Amino acid sequence: MSETTPFPTRVDVVLPCLDEAQALPWVLDRIPPGWRAIVVDNGSTDGSPDIARSLGAHVVQEPRRGFGAACHAGLTAATADVVCFCDCDASLDPRRLPDVAGPVLDGTADLVLGRRRPTTLGAWPLHARLANLELARLIRRRTGLRLHDLGPMRAARRAPLIDLALTDRRSGYPLQMLVRAADAGWRVRETDVPYHPRTGRSKVTGTWRGTWHAVRDMRAVLAERPAAAPVRVTSLPGAGR
Repeated sequence: MSETTPFPTRVDVVLPCLDEAQALPWVLDRIPPGWRAIVVDNGSTDGSPDIARSLGAHVVQEPRRGFGAACHAGLTAATADVVCFCDCDASLDPRRLPDVAGPVLDGTADLVLGRRRPTTLGAWPLHARLANLELARLIRRRTGLRLHDLGPMRAARRAPLIDLALTDRRSGYPLQMLVRAADAGWRVRETDVPYHPRTGRSKVTGTWRGTWHAVRDMRAVLAERPAAAPVRVTSLPGAGR
């Protein structure tokens, strides 16, 4: 756990997993002490569930394929007041989770996203960056939130998340969470987190085709009608412009 943010409150960390046997030891070793790792296996064939169990993680099986299906299964399995989401491919360091969860734990934010800051040129492929820029533009137009990234590392309180009644079970899940949170008037913030080259190939953004399929899914989410007036996002101190 970060020495500067020693939160005693237990937090559940949802880790969607599909064939991440190589990355799991590194990821699970970095879960903050006292926080519980919930690895949601989405049909792995490389022994990921057994590895996760051997390393002390709580494993949930979600047979329905889809990033959103895995995330929501983890949210449903969570019992802690605060829930974090983090990719399970070693691209994001769970040791930074206290920085993301901090504003939620202290009550100054309702949803915090980790804005990815690539550590190397190869950490974030060009096609994925371009898609992210387009999504940021569409999010701003739809919600008024001036976000830089649809950060996959995020934190919020479990009960309000469930009350959002998220329905997307594919690539649009993180975006639907953001859109519905904005429509509900949540205080949304973002803070910088390092983004490393992932271990293995991305199941979503590893190719142009996969990336634009994800953008297509997310456009459908953005077409939802607002339920309330949008709110403006603010960056935490130290976040880039």
